[in-house]
Parts: sequence; structure tokens; C-alpha cells
Amino acid sequence: MNCDEARTLLHGYLDDEIDLVRHLEIEEHLRTCEGCSRAYGEQVALRSALQAEDLYFKAPSRLERRVRAVVRDSARTPWAGAVAAAAAAVVLGMLIAPMLFRPSSSERIADDIASAHIRSLMPGHLTDVPSSEQHTVKPWFAGKLDFSPAVVDLSGEGFPLVGGRLDYAAGRPVAALVYRRQAHLINLFVWPSSSTSEVAATADVRQGYNLLHWARGQTNYWVISDLNAAELGQFARLVQDRLASAPAK
Repeated sequence: MNCDEARTLLHGYLDDEIDLVRHLEIEEHLRTCEGCSRAYGEQVALRSALQAEDLYFKAPSRLERRVRAVVRDSARTPWAGAVAAAAAAVVLGMLIAPMLFRPSSSERIADDIASAHIRSLMPGHLTDVPSSEQHTVKPWFAGKLDFSPAVVDLSGEGFPLVGGRLDYAAGRPVAALVYRRQAHLINLFVWPSSSTSEVAATADVRQGYNLLHWARGQTNYWVISDLNAAELGQFARLVQDRLASAPAK
């Protein structure tokens, strides 16, 4: 990685928004490049300065007393009661609005998956271990992740394995298994689930790509492709059936 690439990705590295491979590449570059390391330090210092307490306004205690006085007087004066009610509604709206418009965990993960899929389509990013052999791809992940992803062979069903790579989604390193359906690439992202509950397959669309995600056997599965929804659903069912019939290990 050169300095131009590192400077471009520096903000993503600082915000933990890049894939694991790029993250490690930047770490290595920062260890050996004084200029980029200095730029990174400046960004860290700027972030710390912006988080300083003296930059945030703290309402004076007299403001609380005035608000309480308005509410207390509302019992005596009708119009004051209306003003107090309106003020309370505004404050309540300010508190609730961020919660209403904050994306859910599933939506944030879907965005992560779409971004990771798009990155993988860039030259040289699709696979870390290019192979159509499941017994080559699966052991490659050993020691690189805190779990061992199951890799199924679906070449007989028209979905040949292309390879695998390390990626980053849902705030953690994940396994990305790459399959192909004719000219369409399919990314299957796998990582452990903190829940023992099974989740049925749910469809979604992000940036023009079809997604399906489900959870089974304490494992999360997210699949994404520009493949049509029907064939992507077929792929997901094949993966589920093959995993369900696999011997326990």
C-alpha cells in the first residue's frame, strides 16, 4: 500500500469502517511510514479535541428553575398551560426523533454487507484464497477467525465455489465465501450469532443488490448478489439444506 491509498482510507480506518484486509494493510503501512503515521496522529488528536467536554453546552441550573416555574404556573393561567404543553411536546419530540429515525441493527448490517460486496468487486479484492475446492477454502480460515465457517460445494447445482476471503461486517471480522451463477457473483457472509434462536430467511434490497439473511445453529448468514431474487433464494435454500444434512462436528 502506498501513501496515497493510505491517506484515502485513513478516515475509514479511524472510524473502523473498512474491511479487515485493508485494516491490516494500513496498520502495517503506518508502522513503516512516518508521514502517514503523523497524519493519523493528527486525526486522532483532532477527534479527541472535538470530544472535549468544554465544547459542549451545559444548560445553567436557573433554566431548570424557569421551566419548572412555567409548568407550575400552568395550573393558574390557561395560556401558560398551553405554552408549557407545547414546550414539553417539542422537547419530547427532540428526544424521540433520533430513536425513531435511527437505523435498526439489521439495517446497519445490510448496509455493511452491501458495502463489503461492492468492495469485493474491485480488482484484486474478490478472494484471498481463490479455489473451487471446499477442502482448500475451509482450512484457509483456520487461525484467521475465532470460528470455522462451513463451506458447501454447490457446483453440481450450478453454483460453483470461487473462493473465500476475510472481510468485516456487523462490527467484527467475518468469513466471506464467494460463489458464481453464470456471470453473477454471490457473496455469502458468515459469522457466529450470540443467540441460539433460529431466524427464517428475510429478503432485502440494498443499492440494487438482492440480499437474504437468516440464522441457524448459532450462526448468521447473509448472502448478496445482483442475481435475480428467485435464483438467489434457490441458492440460499441449497445452502440451508446442505448445512442441515451435514454431519455434526
